[in-house]
Amino acid sequence: MNVRSLESRADVRGIIRAHGLAWRNAYDGLLPAEVLQARSVDPSDDEIDKWVERLRENSDGVLVAVDTSDTVRGFADVRWGSSATKAFVGPNEGELKAIYVAPDRWGRGIGTALLEAGIEALPDSIERLRLEVLADNDVGKRFYEARGFEKTDTSSYDLGGDSYPTRVYTLEI
Repeated sequence: MNVRSLESRADVRGIIRAHGLAWRNAYDGLLPAEVLQARSVDPSDDEIDKWVERLRENSDGVLVAVDTSDTVRGFADVRWGSSATKAFVGPNEGELKAIYVAPDRWGRGIGTALLEAGIEALPDSIERLRLEVLADNDVGKRFYEARGFEKTDTSSYDLGGDSYPTRVYTLEI
């Protein structure tokens, strides 16, 4: 498995697929089924265009994990700067906006490799990395805690007109 920067529309297609599959698996029972099924795993050209625009805003912090055939199996999106991060991220802090791995690749160290590469992608001025995880996402919380993150705050995530409690985690880097 190789972790590298986002390079192409094919990478974006792979990101969307890994994202959709991971959401459907990781959040089953935590989010409504219709929300999960709405996550694309076979994106149209229009969907890819929308993601390209969103990811272009922060292309330096978007990383993909690819296998030997250059197929995207996971991705991470790290951000910094007040216009690119959520309100719980302060000065000299970055945000791990997303990290998802295709479920058939879980447990192989891909998420850890993406996290480590994401930390390396941050500017030297960043002292802490923060993230938000659904409060009931025990798998996610265990992943972050095992890698040194500590729960430092609470927040909420709004989706489809509903609000879900979250936990904010922080890693000193």
